[in-house]
Amino acid sequence: MDNHINKFLAPHSAEARAHFHATENGMDWDVSGPTIDETIVAHCASYRSFERYLSGEHLFILPQTRPELESILRRYSTDAIHNAIAKSRGTLEAGGYSRVCHLASNSIREVLNTGDNVAFLLALHKESNPREEGPTRSIATT
Repeated sequence: MDNHINKFLAPHSAEARAHFHATENGMDWDVSGPTIDETIVAHCASYRSFERYLSGEHLFILPQTRPELESILRRYSTDAIHNAIAKSRGTLEAGGYSRVCHLASNSIREVLNTGDNVAFLLALHKESNPREEGPTRSIATT
């Protein structure tokens, strides 16, 4: 999976650096002040959304279109944002939640706008998890 995540978010990207910072510092990642660093939370959430999608975790219905893919990634990033806020020792400033969600969405959109990322992500899990679109069976009624 690390090879795949590097395709989308290189180790030097803001998202990877934020993820590394939060992972390496554990519960102390936000002790630099009384408020949560919104940029770190947003970038880390974006990173974790791709990480989760790449792993196939909780992916029951495969996305077929870019909007469906983006919706899944945004839901995953929202989960990561909620987890970060719950673990944090600080609080968000007024309007911070909306800003964090917006930053994470922009990050996701930038990755999807790059190269063949959408096509790669849409095709990724198809071989290992074929959709249930087999032949239709008719039901005889009497």
